[in-house]
Amino acid sequence: MDEKSKDPVVTLHKVRDEIGFGNAGARRGAVQPQTPANDADGRDPTATTLTKPKAVGQAQQTGLGADAVSTGHEALDHVMHASLARFTHGLSPTALMGAWFDWATHIVAAPGKRLQLVDKAADKVRRQAMFAIKCASLTDTAKPCIEPLPQDNRFSADAWQTKPFNMIYQGFLLQQQWWHNAVTGVPGVTAEHERQLQFLTRQLLDTVSPSNFLPTNPELLQKTRDEAGMNLVRGTQNFLKDMQEMMTNASPEGAEEFLPGRDVAVTKGKVVYRNRLIELIQYAPLTKTVHPEPILIVPAWIMKYYILDLSPQNSLVKYLVGQGYTVFMISWKNPDASDRDLTMEDYRQLGVMAALDAIKASIPGQKIHAAGYCLGGTLLAIAAAAIARGEDDPFASLTLLASQVDFTEPGELQLFINDSQLSFLDSIMWKQGYLDTTQMAGAFQMLRSNDLLWSRVIRNYLKGERRSMNDLMAWNADGTRMPYAMHSQYLRQLYLNNDLAEGRFEVDGRPVALSDIRAPIFAVGTVKDHVAPWRSVFKVQTLTDVDVTFALTSGGHNAGIVSEPGHPRRSYRVRTKRAMDRHVDPQTWLAETDTQDGSWWEAWVTWLDGRSRKLTAPPAMGNAKAGYPTITDAPGTYVFQK
Repeated sequence: MDEKSKDPVVTLHKVRDEIGFGNAGARRGAVQPQTPANDADGRDPTATTLTKPKAVGQAQQTGLGADAVSTGHEALDHVMHASLARFTHGLSPTALMGAWFDWATHIVAAPGKRLQLVDKAADKVRRQAMFAIKCASLTDTAKPCIEPLPQDNRFSADAWQTKPFNMIYQGFLLQQQWWHNAVTGVPGVTAEHERQLQFLTRQLLDTVSPSNFLPTNPELLQKTRDEAGMNLVRGTQNFLKDMQEMMTNASPEGAEEFLPGRDVAVTKGKVVYRNRLIELIQYAPLTKTVHPEPILIVPAWIMKYYILDLSPQNSLVKYLVGQGYTVFMISWKNPDASDRDLTMEDYRQLGVMAALDAIKASIPGQKIHAAGYCLGGTLLAIAAAAIARGEDDPFASLTLLASQVDFTEPGELQLFINDSQLSFLDSIMWKQGYLDTTQMAGAFQMLRSNDLLWSRVIRNYLKGERRSMNDLMAWNADGTRMPYAMHSQYLRQLYLNNDLAEGRFEVDGRPVALSDIRAPIFAVGTVKDHVAPWRSVFKVQTLTDVDVTFALTSGGHNAGIVSEPGHPRRSYRVRTKRAMDRHVDPQTWLAETDTQDGSWWEAWVTWLDGRSRKLTAPPAMGNAKAGYPTITDAPGTYVFQK
């Protein structure tokens, strides 16, 4: 056997080639040419090279060692995990079994807790029996013996207060409460396992909720009687159509009415730069004069950029351009298997840094207002902290939209972030080279199963109704993928280890510190955010030494950000913490900050205006002399990649 055949890297790739997984030609640091259509100037879009390969030790530190240090035996483990994931929807059975075993062993050793559960069960039986007696003896509706949680609207209709449905849903809520008591407060069970069991039991109970079944849902029964069963006929048709779309990977019905460049993402502009990872769009001015400082928007690559440029009436880009700002937007490539080795550093260099270079060349001598959304805001904060180590800081301000820089309280997403789950996820991505959009969507649906899953099942298949497609829904169906290497790094270093907040995240071989940032910050959190909870977004104030203006807006992760002026029932709170002010905790901040009606967009533009200079003539589109000619019209080509 020659020396080359002993190399574990060679061994792994042989195994991968034999079993047909991955892209045998894709190696860390190798550029896979991606030549988009309409490359007007003929410029090589792959001119910017990737980062150099990491040493084996570095790969192990980031948790990426699959392609760098795996052996054939480890490859077999990946195959096993990836195959098992088909049946578990990406959840690690080992992680779930670990949580259950922790609970089971401790509940056995806690006779007091078991007796307490027996007492609670007897009490709930007594409460339901008393409720049944009151229902039988009263002509009016008896007062419920248990109320649903504030966010639970399944049983809010008056029909649920009639016999026997009030008994049915009251019994369900009592069982739900008992199971919550059963998996919480068990001495010795870790907090992580307790949260996992709460989540798991809630998911299992949600599947058997009386609202999900025709015989036990009075609203469905009434609708079926009124329509002589036609709702069920339409529901069956809806179900078959959805199955067909899922099997053919087709877009949902109505999404074709919101085509980028025609119906959404229609703000006029030009692509002025392209590499293998991004297209940079510069938008045409709508005013005769503009602020000299341009705005760079870094969206998340977990989504198509046009969430911020939807229809003209709710486009954040159009709003900013209309307020006299020159706006640049990054449009990320939708990665495929050939991009499996893209790293966080590649996204920083080929994304934020490349865009900054293009803007500085196109509009020289001007500071830049930079804004990042979700993951894009986290990446922007990393890039800004790394840049701040030098003397040439290009930023006039930083804006973080629903972006976390401290991941100690990431909400219920932390249920999917542990060593066991990430190892399982690595295997899924190792096989594919990326994390598919459907796999990500499934995790988010489970976080809000009542709102995003079961309510949809009831509406579409039992009521036979369809919610009319709108631009936000069509955008949500236009998903993207996440490269294997980058996503594994992101989850391990940021979510699992919290390296950025704790000063361990390295750029160019040195840890970055958010306290190095000197540009003022505007941070936005949303009240109903399940992806980046606002209290987590709020923590940017404790990690930086600059003025931080924090705005809390109504809505969720997407609808709260897309909150144009004139949108009904929108409100926000905003307050500035100066660099030398004492810290205020989130709850105190909430109590002391008044609510204002309207859109936070207006407050943001006022804040930007105060950090911008006098209006001047609009700049040209791109700068051909500096190597940044206009390539094609917005929205570019990457946005159309499926």
